This record gives sequence, C-alpha cells and structure tokens, in this order.
Amino acid sequence: MTKQAQGLDTDLPGKPTSASRTTLSHIMTGIDTNLLGTVHGGVIMKLVDDAAGAVAGRHSEGPAVTASMDEMAFLEPVRVGDLVHVKAQVNWTGRSSMEVGVRVLAERWNESTPATQVGSAYLVFAAVDADGKPRPVPPVIPETERDKRRYQEAEIRRTHRLARRRAIKELRARRAAEGPEEP
Repeated sequence: MTKQAQGLDTDLPGKPTSASRTTLSHIMTGIDTNLLGTVHGGVIMKLVDDAAGAVAGRHSEGPAVTASMDEMAFLEPVRVGDLVHVKAQVNWTGRSSMEVGVRVLAERWNESTPATQVGSAYLVFAAVDADGKPRPVPPVIPETERDKRRYQEAEIRRTHRLARRRAIKELRARRAAEGPEEP
C-alpha cells in the first residue's frame, strides 16, 4: 500500500472507504425506455454518475466534477419495473482526483428474488474549489482485502489512462509537425 493510502503523503487526514460509500435506488418506468423497450443505457449512466458524484463529494467534503468514465459495462438489460440499485465507493485517491467504482444491480419491484448485477463502471472525479480549480482530497484508507484489491486495480487503470493520454498527445504532435494531410 502506498504512503498516500496510509494518509502519510498529505496534510489531510485519511478517510476509510466506508465513510463515503453509498447506494442510490430508483425504479425504472416507461419514460426510461429505449426503442427496444428496455431501459436506455444513458439513464443507467446518469444514475451511475449521480451515485459516483455523491460519493466523490462526500469523500472530498465539497464539490467534485466528473473527469472521465472508464469501462462502463452493461452486463444484462434493465426492464421497466426493475428496481435498480447503484452502489458506489471511492477506490483510489490522488492529490485532487478520485476513482469511484460503481456496481449496478437490478431486481423486479414485485418479486423477492435476489438482485442481479447488470452493470459496472469506473469514474474519475476531480475535487474543485469555488473557482473551479483543483483542490486536495483526503487519502482513502482501504479497510478490507476487497478494498485493498480495488485500490491496487485503480492504480493500474490510472497508469493506463495516463499512458493512453500521453501516447495520443505524442501522436497528435507528430501529425501536426508533418503538416496538413493530403486529400
């Protein structure tokens, strides 16, 4: 575990994973459907962003904005009448950014069957001040073995995001130096 995860790399005291974990539940209705008659992916994505934003704001104790959404996976269709539960928690923190992991579960509103996982996503949020400038966030302190695994996986995703961004910038710079493309 890094020094930051242990709360040693910042002046802010660390916060345990459980401090900001939350669940948002919503029943799906006809207004949420797409042309196939199932719930529109964008409706699920908004619920994911809402839950993740609440977690990021709780953890950072102030405003946080969505910087990116990674790996949004839709595993099963969601139907009208499903009760959707969006569970979110902070997996990792940087100086001013946080990765929030989200699991989406669905169950029939009128049945007592267990909920099924229907989606998952990872979002990165940046904590901002009143002027929209980045501000420091408390380190997250993983509490369980699962939290520690999520923290380590989040570090891998961050490394990949930064490498991808760097490679794209380098490619664009090379293309710009070559001049305009021929028709």
